[in-house]
Amino acid sequence: QVQLVESGGGSVQSGGSLRLSCTVSGYKFDTACMGWFRQAPAKELAAVAAIDRYESTTYSNSVKGRFTISRDGAKNTLYLHMNSLKPEDTAMYYCAAPPADRSGRWCYDSIIAALYRGQGTQVNVSA
Repeated sequence: QVQLVESGGGSVQSGGSLRLSCTVSGYKFDTACMGWFRQAPAKELAAVAAIDRYESTTYSNSVKGRFTISRDGAKNTLYLHMNSLKPEDTAMYYCAAPPADRSGRWCYDSIIAALYRGQGTQVNVSA
């Protein structure tokens, strides 16, 4: 059974940092397309970042240069390092596992519709 469990959310002031974690079980994720998406109040789901089987990363324009996606295969954990947070980053953040073999932009575009996803972790950024 595939399980993805997010943690690390919380409340921070604008300019602060957080690191989200996604612990993965039942899935060989260390060489697979993986990613993060978010949903802000009253807004649609939005892909945030993806990492593919070649360790190539893709980011949304809104977070590029501020967020970094990474993973630790030994710990079965996917990370999202978030710096210079802004109030508009306030959202529920989810990790997701699209089909493993997708790469590059295709991996990123597959995040929102991924079959496997976690329950989410809330991030609140105050001005």
